[in-house]
Amino acid sequence: MKILALAEQRDGALRGVSREVVSAAAQAAGEAGGHAHALLLGGDGVDQIGGELGAVGAAQVKVVAHEGLAEYHPDGYAQVVQAVVKEGGYDALFIPATSQGKDLAPRVAALLDVPLAQDITGVSVVDGGLELLRPVYAGKAFTRLAVDASPVLATLRPNVFQPVEAAADGEVVPVEVPVEPESWPTRILSFESTGGDIPDVAEAAVVVSGGRGMKDPENWSLLEDLRAALGDGAGLGASRAVVDAGWRPHGEQVGQTGKTVAPRLYFAVGISGAIQHLAGMRTAGTIVAVNRDADAPIFKVADYGIVGDLFEVIPRLTEEVKTLKGDG
Repeated sequence: MKILALAEQRDGALRGVSREVVSAAAQAAGEAGGHAHALLLGGDGVDQIGGELGAVGAAQVKVVAHEGLAEYHPDGYAQVVQAVVKEGGYDALFIPATSQGKDLAPRVAALLDVPLAQDITGVSVVDGGLELLRPVYAGKAFTRLAVDASPVLATLRPNVFQPVEAAADGEVVPVEVPVEPESWPTRILSFESTGGDIPDVAEAAVVVSGGRGMKDPENWSLLEDLRAALGDGAGLGASRAVVDAGWRPHGEQVGQTGKTVAPRLYFAVGISGAIQHLAGMRTAGTIVAVNRDADAPIFKVADYGIVGDLFEVIPRLTEEVKTLKGDG
C-alpha cells in the first residue's frame, strides 16, 4: 500500500498537524507492508523544511515549490495535489482536517472523482484495505468506513493522531507540476488574522475555555486576564453554546463541531461538560474544571476540580499564577 500525506506549512514552517498526518499514513502503510510519502507545497525554499518529516515515517517528501503556492490557494493547491496523486499512483491520500484541509479536500475529491471520508479519528488495515473510524452523533457513537474507491481520500482530525518517531529516509524530491496562477478562477485578495498575537486554540500549549457559566460576554475579560498571566503559549477557547450565542468567534469553539485540542493544560471555566465539548478536549494533558455545580459532567474527566463561584475563583487563580511567575 502506498499512502500520500499532505503536509501543511505556514510562513515557511511546518504546522504540528503535518507530523500527525504523516505519522498516521506511515503507520497504516507499514501495517499493510507498504510505505508513506509526504507532499509539501509552498514558495521558493520550502524544500528546506521537508526533511523533518522523515523522522515520523515519510520515506519520501515530494515538494512542489512555486511562488504562487507560497500561501494557500484553493484552485492551485487542488490542481497540484490531484496531479501528484495521479502521477504517483497512490492508494490513499490523507489531508489534515484543518480549516485549510476542509476547504481543499472536497475540491481534490471532485477532481479525482472519488468519495471523501471526513474528520477521521482512527485508521487501521483490515484484510489488506483501509478501515476508517469516524465519530457520529456528537461523539456518542462511531462509524467504521471501508471506501470502495482508489485512491481512498480522507481528512484526519487534528490532535488525535499523535506523531510516532519512525525514522525513514525522508528524501526530499522536487516535483515538476504545471503551476499556472493566471488560469485559476479564484483570486485571493488577502489573509487576515483574527486572533492577533494569541495562539490558535488548536495549537496552543495551554487553553483557557469558557462556557455559559460566564453569564455575559463582558465577563470574558476574566479569562483573558488568566490567559495573559499564563503566558504567550496560552490560547482562548469557548463552548458551542457561547459561540452560538454570538459571544465568541467560531474559531475559538472547542468540541465536536469546533476544534479538537490537545494542550498540556486545559481550563474549563463555567462549562458543564456536554459530550459535544468533551469530544474536543478530553485528550488534554491536564484538565482543570471550575463550576459551581458539583454534579457537572466536566468533573468526571477533570484532573483537578474546583466547585465554586468562578467570579471569585478565577481572579484569585490569576493572581496566584502571577505571583508564581513573579509578575504579581
